[in-house]
Order: sequence, then C-alpha cells, then structure tokens
Amino acid sequence: MAFRQLVFSGVQPTGNLHLGNYLGAIQRFVALQESHDCLYCVVDLHAITVWQDPVELKRCIREVTAAFIASGIDPTRHIVFNQSQVSGHAELAWVFNCVARLGWLNRMTQFKEKAGKDRENASVGLYAYPSLMAADILLYRATHVPVGEDQKQHLELARDIAQKFNNDFGPSIAAHGLGEAFFPQPEPLIGGPAARVMSLRDGAKKMSKSDPSDLSRINLTDDADTVASKIRKAKTDPEPLPSEAEGLKGRPEAENLVGIYAALAEVPKETVLAEFGGGQFSTFKAALVDLSVTKLGPIGAEMKRLVADPEHIDAILRDGAARARILADQTMAHVKDIVGFVR
Repeated sequence: MAFRQLVFSGVQPTGNLHLGNYLGAIQRFVALQESHDCLYCVVDLHAITVWQDPVELKRCIREVTAAFIASGIDPTRHIVFNQSQVSGHAELAWVFNCVARLGWLNRMTQFKEKAGKDRENASVGLYAYPSLMAADILLYRATHVPVGEDQKQHLELARDIAQKFNNDFGPSIAAHGLGEAFFPQPEPLIGGPAARVMSLRDGAKKMSKSDPSDLSRINLTDDADTVASKIRKAKTDPEPLPSEAEGLKGRPEAENLVGIYAALAEVPKETVLAEFGGGQFSTFKAALVDLSVTKLGPIGAEMKRLVADPEHIDAILRDGAARARILADQTMAHVKDIVGFVR
C-alpha cells in the first residue's frame, strides 16, 4: 500500500536551545520543508515525564516555537503545533501501550540512562514514553522521521508497534476497507555532517542544555560577543589542523569544531580541512566565530522578537493544532473502528 509521504518530528521544550539542537534537528527541518509535507511538533507531553515548573514550561514551549520560526520553518506551508493541544497523541499512546510488549520497553537504553540508579523512583511516563513517541509519528501515519543516532532505537520501536498492530488487527483492517496495513513503517532520515554536536569543553560528551557549564554550549539566544567568547575558549589540542579527515581520529575537540564549521557552512569536512589544514587553531577559530555569528545572529535576534510577542506564537500553535487535529481525528476514528470500540 502506498502511504502519503509525510515527515513528522518533535523537539522537547526543556529550555536553553543550543547549537546542537539547531544543527542536529532544526536546520534539517528547514531543508526538509522544501521537499516534503512536514509536521513539526513541540512535544510538551514528553517534557512532563520529569517534573516541570508550569510557568517555565509555558515559556519553553513558546521559545522552541520561536526557534522553529526564526530558523526559517514556514508555519503557513507546514504544520507547527504543540502536542498537548491534540488529544489523539495521548489516546493513540494508550492503544499502543496495549500493543507494545514489556520486553520491548525493557530494552530501551534511553530509559536506563535517564532513570539512572534510582529506577524505582522514575515516572511511569518516562518508562512508557517510547509508546507515546510511536503515537506521535503514527497518529499522522508519517512515513519519514529525521532522527539522530540516539533516537534510532525509538524509531525501530515505532516500526515494531506499527507492524504488530497491522498483524494483530489485519482482518479488521481489511473488513473496514483500509487495505492490508493501516500504519506505515516510518523510515529514518539520518543527519548530515554535524548531526552530533559535542561539548565545547569536552569533545567526548554531547553538547547538552543540562551541562552545568554554560561555556560547554552555544545557546541560540547568545549574542554575538558571547558566541565569539565561547568559541575562542573552546577546548582544542596543541597540534595544527590536519589536511585530511583521517587526521581528526583521536582528536575529538578538533573533530567537533571542524564538524560545526562544516554543518554551518553546509559543506563536507574535507572542504573545511582543505582550506584550514596545516594552519593554527587561532586562525580557524576566528573564521568559525565569523561564520557562527553570521548564521546564528539573525536567528537569535528574531527569536527574541518573537518571544516578546507570546500572543503571536500562541496563535501559530493554535492554528497548527487545529490543522493537525483534522489528520489526527481521521486516524483515531479508523483506529477505534479497527480495535472494535463503539463510537
């Protein structure tokens, strides 16, 4: 069966959006909207798997929306919304909780990492949130999901759930005239050169908003002087830059900065090394400062402007949610029929 080509992706509203979020996700969202129909979601239901301050959560939902728009996502051509405004996400997640197997969720490495040693104290939501993630994608019967390496396991689970639903309810799906399979097998769209941006203080750790050192990341709201200062202070090693990509092996900080430059300039790492290889880090960092400020400065300024007008952001989210709901309600009506609910 041929499914309509549709991209779904979401970003958690947990504050302090940084360069890693931009290069690993948002920049790619902007590019994908030229070739696909897209739904971009602020996944606020996922955010509350750990406790959130209600006032701060509202601010963060608006800030992520502002980042989407400031980066170039067009909310009139595509759908930009926050998850909690479309009840189908939670409804389908419950159906999927009853389709997914406990053994599948036990294998999810992200729960083990996030819950840590005190697993008994983690919320049920944190444990079951891969079911909600599958529901996010399949509520729209999306065919493609831009994912980083760390999300591939969750997408595999979404595919398993879709497959099991289609198998378990095959006769009912056919009886309702819905073909051989109701849900598609969503495909990953894996990122480009800097899908994984590392900390500016430690090239072995991912850039993270939870890192206690603000110098470890470039926030999208940082001004030009702050961006410049953080790049100049970024950890490097004493060797000059190599001329070949092979020479970056075993040099995580150098590889990270070259990767950031390549992603911002939208060129391969080899192109960057051909230009800067053999030179000193100070020269390369100066060029990286100029490029970062040129690329990120307008985004930060536009984000600040948008965040100062919450009513405008809320109107965008309301409109997006109304359009998302039309698709979601269609899916849920079919799911209820397939499962055997009376409606």
